[in-house]
Amino acid sequence: MARTQGSHSDITGPRVRAAALRLFARHGFAAVSMRQIAAEVGVQAGALYNYTPDKQSLLFSLLKGHMDDLLAAWAEEPSAQDPVARLEVFTRFHIRFNLERPEAIFVSYMELRNLAPENFTVIEQLRRAYEDELEAILRAGVARGDFEMPDTKIATLAVIAMLTGVNTWYRTGGRLSLDEVQQIYWDMVCGAVGARG
Repeated sequence: MARTQGSHSDITGPRVRAAALRLFARHGFAAVSMRQIAAEVGVQAGALYNYTPDKQSLLFSLLKGHMDDLLAAWAEEPSAQDPVARLEVFTRFHIRFNLERPEAIFVSYMELRNLAPENFTVIEQLRRAYEDELEAILRAGVARGDFEMPDTKIATLAVIAMLTGVNTWYRTGGRLSLDEVQQIYWDMVCGAVGARG
């Protein structure tokens, strides 16, 4: 199939994904058409199919790309043997990573329900892999006597929900700096996991 004149896959492909992410975050997956995405990118609607087979595949690629980026970025974070230090690294990382990607976070949570079952399974596995990273830290801390909690799985989900919630209210240039927000949330995470000081 001939490529649209002036189109370059290494440029247009990322523009298609960025436009879809913006539109899905603003209007919701169900309300956005491939024609709207094409108009946002500045190509003919038919040209989109050079970059994605359909809208479902596009949503899946956005959510999977986000989770792949999250797991890769976490793997690059400095490692610490001490569970308390590792938990602090996780807390600050999660807040920082998410605040840099508000649309991706919104779409990842709000549009999960619109994935086809086989795509949902893949994303759920990636989410569990990330949750398992935090739960391993909490388990290690409980084993050492650094943390006290009745259920590490519930604590894991609660901590992630609390940290992700920063995206709903934090604005750059607001009353608190990112460092101040990270410190406040770190103190709250310590309380949530029964960290012994």
